[in-house]
Amino acid sequence: MQIELIETFLDLCTTRSFNRTADRLGITQSTVSGRIRSLEATLGHRLFIRSRSGTELTTEGLRFAPHARALLHGWTEARHAIGESGSGAVTMRIGIQHDLVGIHFSELIKDFRAALPGTSFLFEADYSAQMSSDLSTGVEDFAILFTPRFHPDLYFETLGEITYLMVSTETDRLGEVNRETYIMPHYSDAMPQIHAQMHPRLAAASLSIGQNAAMVALLGSLGGTAYVLRQSAAELTRAGTCRLVGDAPPIPQPIYAGLHIRNRHRSMHRRLLQILRNRFAPSGPSLARRRVG
Repeated sequence: MQIELIETFLDLCTTRSFNRTADRLGITQSTVSGRIRSLEATLGHRLFIRSRSGTELTTEGLRFAPHARALLHGWTEARHAIGESGSGAVTMRIGIQHDLVGIHFSELIKDFRAALPGTSFLFEADYSAQMSSDLSTGVEDFAILFTPRFHPDLYFETLGEITYLMVSTETDRLGEVNRETYIMPHYSDAMPQIHAQMHPRLAAASLSIGQNAAMVALLGSLGGTAYVLRQSAAELTRAGTCRLVGDAPPIPQPIYAGLHIRNRHRSMHRRLLQILRNRFAPSGPSLARRRVG
């Protein structure tokens, strides 16, 4: 079976639109239709029903969907297995949220390599949506992220949290923050909503940034007021670039580990997960954990 048939089927499960799937995959609508017909012919069952109200999965399509996800994941893992170029027998592909790269990153790499000495590691900084997608398809083996994307094939676990503090080149009082020079934080999907509840007066800022390093650089070049990581806030105030806005409430950001459900009980993944628990949990490995998805 051609893997592009599976990829097209799964994308159509998400979009429920032949037009949108064609746009997302960079192919024509007729190609999408042809691939679905080929897959239906191979399986001997109709997978979708098209009507004026949209595109819906048939009962057979619903039954086939989890198997299609497993096929795509297994195919991706197989491609990585035969194409691995590292010196280790196995390569672990790990995604990490951009803002976490500067926090414990070198220590994490050291701990990972010590725990799995025969393993090659490939780290890539990214955003939560892409990492969740890559976990589901097998492009990544593990992710450390801010915003889990709920999916039946993925497992997420809360590790701990980091904190963002408000700093300013102009004032140290929240009531004096200038809306015209305020920069909205968008470090995770939930942050704009949390921020709007805390600071309704500042919710209409005309500039928004989604990466701490970019925010720090912008404060240094343009000035203004913004939320940055606690570590960055300390560095900016110590250098005299900014002042801490002391009466502005901090914004906590939970950190999650993510992996494919089929890898949840594998020895390698369990060892990495334990390292992350120890590293990020404020009260150590006994921190209460919860599953998401």
